[in-house]
Formats: sequence, structure tokens, C-alpha cells
Amino acid sequence: MRISVFGLGYVGCVSAACLASMGHEVVGVDVNPAKIELVNGGRAPIVEERIGELVERAVREGRLRATSDAAAAVGSSDLSLVCVGTPSAPNGSLSTTYLERVAEQIGRALRPGHVVVFRSTMLPGTCAELLIPILELSSGLRAGADFGVAVNPEFLREGTSVRDFFAPPKTVIGESDPASGDVVAGLYQGLPGEVFRVPIPVAEMTKYADNAFHAVKIGFANELGAVCQALGVDSYQVMDVFLADRKLNISPAYLRPGFAFGGSCLPKDLRGLVYAARKADVSVPLLSHVLPANEAHLRRAFDLVTAPGLRKVGLFGLSFKPGTDDLRESPLVELAERLLGKGYDLRIYDANVSMSRLMGANREYIAERLPHLGDLLADSVAEVLDHAEVCVIGSTDPAVLDGLDGFRGKVIDLVRVPGAATHRDRRDYVGIGW
Repeated sequence: MRISVFGLGYVGCVSAACLASMGHEVVGVDVNPAKIELVNGGRAPIVEERIGELVERAVREGRLRATSDAAAAVGSSDLSLVCVGTPSAPNGSLSTTYLERVAEQIGRALRPGHVVVFRSTMLPGTCAELLIPILELSSGLRAGADFGVAVNPEFLREGTSVRDFFAPPKTVIGESDPASGDVVAGLYQGLPGEVFRVPIPVAEMTKYADNAFHAVKIGFANELGAVCQALGVDSYQVMDVFLADRKLNISPAYLRPGFAFGGSCLPKDLRGLVYAARKADVSVPLLSHVLPANEAHLRRAFDLVTAPGLRKVGLFGLSFKPGTDDLRESPLVELAERLLGKGYDLRIYDANVSMSRLMGANREYIAERLPHLGDLLADSVAEVLDHAEVCVIGSTDPAVLDGLDGFRGKVIDLVRVPGAATHRDRRDYVGIGW
């Protein structure tokens, strides 16, 4: 394939050199004459493992060159890979200046059939709302019909970026049309890792999801290390045990958007750890904000339920975890308590919760938080549905899901019911995180 790569920084230089080494014909485009001179001389403009030898060989074999002439580069290629920077503005917002400039340059030289691929990190909506209009206005052509557009985020780490390119954890292709996605997929044919063909906004968001989680992991490990040190515990031994758990800790567990957490363990233990850190004069801003973040999510659910202005509410689910009757610090109990406190007419159904079976800490907790629970509990799904104008789904009980088929009121989904993706555009359905 003939490829033009815009921007010869880390991502652009590595992408250009690696693609050239795979047999593609690549021309790099940059405004910096020093970078152009280095590449054309067979030298890499960045310091990175293996990049020097890749650039030297690709230039020597005639598969890689560099230029400042954007129009000529687009004219001599089938696909343009945009790798320019998107630095932070002083207020933290994303600066799209370089992206806009390159989109206009490419647009002026665009021919039918060309595919423009954005590899730069950008927020969802940037491509569709900003860059595609620039490309169309500059070219007079239509995206998805006359030319293709895709977003192809990179997952390259400085220091190991060449290795990461040839052994990616995944390949993400956000496509304006399937034909454009096919072209981008062809770039990486033969490389390992799962390929995700997704809508453009999903591809834009994946890089932010990754980097935010990496930052959270580093912050978590560092704060835990500081607490361990203050308490005289070897943090590396603790983390060796932590990392060995691939069922819950280093796994997909708990990483699906949904309702707030609760129960007898997580809130209690977080409070205890934060208290111990405070007592030891250790600042743990990340850990100390987890419970407030959870509270904000609970408040988000309350706002969704009350937004329609309807007073009759049906709540499916009450225990903190489906399939149990444990009500201690259940966010659904907290939600019910807040609704009652604001005067909402509430009915609740949970197949696992019965006043006659509640005992011990469970009974004491409910006596304190929802003393009139017996008056609120319904004997069947139908009883709740007959009562409700708004239904809150906090349970995946099959009887509840079946009963919803005939419900014509507002649905607030806290668990992502099967088929939730098809409900998103319905005015009577709201998912808490999707």
C-alpha cells in the first residue's frame, strides 16, 4: 500500500518505519526541515529501540522518504495516516490546532477513493464534528461516499514502541464505512492481537479509557505503597499477592459500567484503609475519593429516576448483589430511602428478600434505614408494574426482564438488561452508563 504519514514524532516515525519494514511504500510529512533531512538521510529523528535500523534499511531500500509537501504526499498515496500531536491547552482542554491544519491540507489534495486515518489521540466527536467537515469543505467530496475516514488509535509506549507496534495488545479501527475499515485492517495484516471494528466515537474513546486506567493503577499502587511503608509492611510482598489473583484483581471483574458498589466489605474496608492512612499522616487522595465518587454515582441514579417528574416508582432489586439477601450498605436500599424521603410512592420487588426471612445484621440494618419495608415489598413483578410510572431495574431476575416487555412507562436501567444497546434511542429508556 502507498501511505503518507503526517507528523514524524514518536507515533508517526515509529508507524512510518514499521509500516515500511512490512513492505508498504511510505512518505513522511512534517513541517520541521531537520526531521525531513534526518529521515531522508536514513536516520531516525527520535531515540527509540530498533528505530534507527528500521529507518536506515527502509530508506536504503526505497520504501521510506520524507517531505514537507503535503499535497504531493497525498497525491502519491492511497491512505493518509495522521499522527500529529494533540497537546493540552492551558485549561486542560484538547488542542486540535495541528489536526485541523493537517485535515485542511489533506482535504485540498484529496482524490476519490483516498482513505484518511486519524491516529492522533482525540476526544469522541472530534472526528465527526470537526475533522470530517474540514475534509469535506476543503475537498468538495463526501466522507463515506467519495473518500474514507477512520480512527485508528495507537497503543505504543515510548521505549518499547517498535515492539508494541509488531505485538499490539489490540487493533482498534473506528470506521466511517466498512470499505475504509477493510483498508485500515489491511495495514496490520499478520500482526497478533484482536481486531475491533467499531464506530468512530468508540475508537476515539478507547485510548482515553486505557490511559485513565493506567494512571489510576499507578496512583493506586503508589498510595498503597505509601500506606504500607507507614504501617511497616513490605508493599512489594502485598502486591505480589494482589497480582497473583487473576480472577478478581487483574481481570475483567468489576470493569463494566453499572450501579454504585455497596455491601458489607468494600465501603467498610475503604473507610478503614483511609482512616489508617490519615492516622499515619499519609495523604491518599485517590483512595479517599473512591467513596465520594461512589456517592456521586448513586446521586446520578437518583437524578435519573426523579427527572421525569413522575411520582409512582417501582424498584426491582434491593440486595447489594443479585442472588443474595444481603442488604447491608446496599446502594439500592440507599436509593429507596432517598426516594421515600422525597415523598415518592414506592413499591419494591426482590425475589430473595422477604421480611419473614430477614435476621441478624440484615434485619437491624433495614429496621434503621427502611423501617416500613414490609409495606413497600410486593409479592410479584406484576404488582410493581401495575403500580409504577417509572421502573428502576436493579436486578437481572428473569421474571423481571420478562415482565418488562409489556411495560409502557419510563425505564431506568442500572444493570444493562439484555438488548440494552437496541433500547438506547427509545425516549422511555435510560441506561445509567450507556
